[in-house]
Amino acid sequence: MTDHANPSVPVTGGSMPLLGFGTWQIPDADAPAAVGAALEAGYRHIDTATGYSNQRGVGKALADSGLARDDVFVTTKLPPDNADRVRQTIEESLDQLGLDHLDLWLVHWPPNGEARPDVWEQVVQAQADGLTRAVGVSNYSLAQIDELTDATGTTPAVNQIRWSPAEYDAEVAAGLQERGVVLEGYSPFKASNLQDPTLVEIAQAHDADSAQVIVAWHVAHGFVVIPKSSNPERIRSNALGAHLELSADEVARIDGLAG
Repeated sequence: MTDHANPSVPVTGGSMPLLGFGTWQIPDADAPAAVGAALEAGYRHIDTATGYSNQRGVGKALADSGLARDDVFVTTKLPPDNADRVRQTIEESLDQLGLDHLDLWLVHWPPNGEARPDVWEQVVQAQADGLTRAVGVSNYSLAQIDELTDATGTTPAVNQIRWSPAEYDAEVAAGLQERGVVLEGYSPFKASNLQDPTLVEIAQAHDADSAQVIVAWHVAHGFVVIPKSSNPERIRSNALGAHLELSADEVARIDGLAG
């Protein structure tokens, strides 16, 4: 991890902020305001997807922010249904986002539940051609990641999976780490009980709320986290969690909520 102001992990072509802003279920018309609020709140990592149908709105927020391109880490994703039009999909994403390259492009789900090394080869080719700095996957198993690596010699830089204290799996986390794959968690609050006594107690000890503690837990582990909200106050509040420092004992207690 790098500076405390914006903790990050290294990925191909640069560093990936551990705190990202998720845009799932944010309509295109609402994306400029929501993403704009996130950028104003200090988020420097924006996560979208072709399947979210909001890339134009996200691109507008990026353009209106006045931030330099290299100051914002931008991720989007290839839908599994587009497995036969890989190159066209990334070109469409770049056009809609108004960018000349991505920081990270993910295969959103295994196409038909299969790893599909042939699709992965095309994703890697887009990286070689400079359309994205890093490439990865989302919702892939360790076995499927190994299949991609064995077939192509290129390991995904990132695996974005549903993740939270309630879904914490030490074996999955260790397996990704052993492979040099960054664990990025989505929907950090959905499976969590924000009223859980352990979360509430730790939050009170830090004059914080449970959502901030969950964000802090991800950061303490070195997991990337992409909380999503359209409420500017909640967007700012969630961001503060990335700067909340938990003790090793507190992290272990939160780990114990899984299962």
